Amino acid sequence: MVKHAGPHFPTPLKSPSKPLTNHHSHLLYRRTHPFFPKMKSPEVYQSPFSGHIARNTGGVRRSSLSIASDAFIFFSGAVAALLLVWTFSTFSNPQPQTPQTHSFETPVSDPKPSVSSVSVTDDVCVVNSNGLNFRYDPPDPNFYDDPTLGYTIDTPIKNWDEKRQEWLKQHPSFASGSEQRVVMVTGSQSDPCKNPIGDHLLLRFYKNKVDYCRIHGYDIFYNNVLLHPQMHTFWAKIPAVKAAMLAHPESEWIWWVDSDAAFTDMDFKIPLQRYKNHNFVVHGWPKLIYEKKSWTSLNAGVFLIRNSQWALDFMDVWAGMGPQTPGYEKWGEILRETCKDKAFPESDDQTGLVYLLLKEKEKWGDKIYVEGEYYFEGYWLEIVETLDNITAIYNNIERKVRSLRRRHGEKVSESYAAQWEPYLKDAGYGKFSWRRPFITHFTGCQPCSGKHNQMYSGQSCWDAMQKVLNFADNQVLRNYGFVHRDLLDSASVSPLPFDYPA
Repeated sequence: MVKHAGPHFPTPLKSPSKPLTNHHSHLLYRRTHPFFPKMKSPEVYQSPFSGHIARNTGGVRRSSLSIASDAFIFFSGAVAALLLVWTFSTFSNPQPQTPQTHSFETPVSDPKPSVSSVSVTDDVCVVNSNGLNFRYDPPDPNFYDDPTLGYTIDTPIKNWDEKRQEWLKQHPSFASGSEQRVVMVTGSQSDPCKNPIGDHLLLRFYKNKVDYCRIHGYDIFYNNVLLHPQMHTFWAKIPAVKAAMLAHPESEWIWWVDSDAAFTDMDFKIPLQRYKNHNFVVHGWPKLIYEKKSWTSLNAGVFLIRNSQWALDFMDVWAGMGPQTPGYEKWGEILRETCKDKAFPESDDQTGLVYLLLKEKEKWGDKIYVEGEYYFEGYWLEIVETLDNITAIYNNIERKVRSLRRRHGEKVSESYAAQWEPYLKDAGYGKFSWRRPFITHFTGCQPCSGKHNQMYSGQSCWDAMQKVLNFADNQVLRNYGFVHRDLLDSASVSPLPFDYPA
């Protein structure tokens, strides 16, 4: 293991040691009123030229200088009068002129009957930095106007690909680049956590996902309600993913990430091109699926699914094993019979996914990519002990390459991530790699309920979550000039020395 003492850090800034209560969590989201600059009232304000102006109140005799001054004033007044007359004449008889393009009002053009005639304005108030027009939604009918189309999981949808394409034609600014567009979906229960620190942990896991999405320009939807009252626990994700597909026709991919999964490589992006011929990506091991028929041969807590008719049909079948169906108990028996190592009797989404790969491979298998070459999601227990060594190796590389340690704005982080790749070509991926693991998944820790797997202690879960979240947070805080010097101390940060880690 590479050992590194690290640089000298200034005195850390300590956060209050008082535990974060629900009240304090609420304050994190509370918005304050903006501060307005102090303004002087008309009664108090005086012009710098408003001092006493002396007047000539002498006799009738006046000097030649005074007479010349009066003549100048008279002439100036005459010119001003002529200018005033000319100005009113101009307003009453306006001349044709080119309209100003810089306006604080957002111009909204009249929609045209033909979709092909729609143009996208370059007005900065309408189009964002990515060229997306958030203010243009033509009145032409589309799938949103169909009263028979439903968002619920028990309402089948047909011809979704055609409906999406028609919507993109109506919204041309979203059509370009739609193949690379991703919406992340995650969530948790609607009730407070039973674990006293559970809500704080969920907040930190959510912050981690928001950080990742902000850096890479992804949208994120956090859901904490059941979109089907009977589809609870691990089944709740399927209705949320379907609703997200309908809410985001502009996005090609919907990315479900469990609430207890954390991004631990803020630079890495999903290689979408790798999955161009597939519609569903999940982390797993084909040998364990097709030979061992194990229910743990994959992990359904993180998956990428294409916004398509195929996906809607697949989720209809997948959800058909859920608790909202009359065959729920029967499906539990079928899944246990299929995967002999399944320990509990209830039908679950993960074993259901294994079943579909085993029993309906011809129908679905060709479009499902079982990713096992990198940590699409990784088991926390095999990751957490590698983080110190990974940090030391990255620091050693940065000492040798100044361009990698150069300070930069967060918005250009992806360019620096690309600069790293030549130095990581021998790092490998997944287990035994010294590359940062992409996603660390705390399977079995149950941060909200606290009912962790008995094979490890609650303290080991808590320490590991702190370490992983701070490891990820350091990658974010670095662009803000700070760092956690101790990965097990979430409350303290230190200012980052210039040219760190030289």
